[in-house]
Amino acid sequence: MAVEPGVVETVGVALVTALVTTVGTGWLVTPRLEARKRRIGEIHQARDRFLASMLRIVSAGARLRAMQEPAGDDPGCTQEMCDRIRAERARWVKQLDEATEWMVDNVETYAASWPASVLRDMIGTYVAYARAVSISERQDDRKAELLTELTEPVWQVFGSRGWQRGPRLLPRSAERLAATIEAMTAESDRQLAATVSPAL
Repeated sequence: MAVEPGVVETVGVALVTALVTTVGTGWLVTPRLEARKRRIGEIHQARDRFLASMLRIVSAGARLRAMQEPAGDDPGCTQEMCDRIRAERARWVKQLDEATEWMVDNVETYAASWPASVLRDMIGTYVAYARAVSISERQDDRKAELLTELTEPVWQVFGSRGWQRGPRLLPRSAERLAATIEAMTAESDRQLAATVSPAL
């Protein structure tokens, strides 16, 4: 059976085109897609860690406030039990510290991934003030209370895909966050004034 003229050339061109496309895709496109996939995966992992850190703050803060520091002369608490309670409270304080430390050290990893500047600003403000509370000289129970108050409005926006509900949640949550920061700043100013006044 005779081969018609041009068939061999057409088949040859098709084979070369397929080979070049396959090799080109393998060399150029696939590595870029893999790198992009890895970057997107890292962003989502960082977002998940951010949300997990907020949950850790709320839960550790609630446990810390629920289990009060035992008094030294409490007859219902043996020395061993008092030591265990103090150790648990110290562990929860450490969890608060670790959560805020991770959030502030990695804010550039997850904050920039949200689509609007107002969301990124809210994260930056929250993370900075949460870390400031954690490293402050406040009592542990007060730290837990303030961290919870700071976290709740931010969780409303970002937790459980709240940020996608956008305009309805964001204004109220931003107001709550600003009010907590204002109250916290006023409290710090009063404490500073009380510390400085006796020295005068």
